[in-house]
Amino acid sequence: MKGKSQGQAAAGESAALADEGTPTYLSSGDPALAEYGPAWLGNLADDVTLEGSMMNGAVRGADAVRSLLVYIRSLYDRQEFRFAGPYGENGFLEDYTAWVQGEPIGNVVLISRNAAGQTQHIVGNYRPRRTLLLLSRLVGEHFAGTPYGKYFATDER
Repeated sequence: MKGKSQGQAAAGESAALADEGTPTYLSSGDPALAEYGPAWLGNLADDVTLEGSMMNGAVRGADAVRSLLVYIRSLYDRQEFRFAGPYGENGFLEDYTAWVQGEPIGNVVLISRNAAGQTQHIVGNYRPRRTLLLLSRLVGEHFAGTPYGKYFATDER
């Protein structure tokens, strides 16, 4: 777009989608991020925490967080990133849409790093609620009977 930065163009596109009543997570991903993979997942602090909109509470510990995130990502039919990049001094931000059993789910992930540069805290904010609950139930069913299952939805809760 002539006379506008990429950020202004993207903001204009998002505003237009929102004005029309279409959720922004339904917009297309950035083709430049087609091969993106979260490097921060391979650099978790021993006491890293994970929390988010599909969980009750927070999980602590590298093995637990890695297990949960790897399983969640395995449930995605596909994933398209709109943004992945630095946020502030010690943060990283991702904005993507994935599909779970054919249903779209948007996620904005905020990653905070500690002084050693390791991933210290992860917050995932999913939408819409219908697909968020589906994903939470799938994770809860998979981890039922483990210490992690209690953080996710089940048919009983």
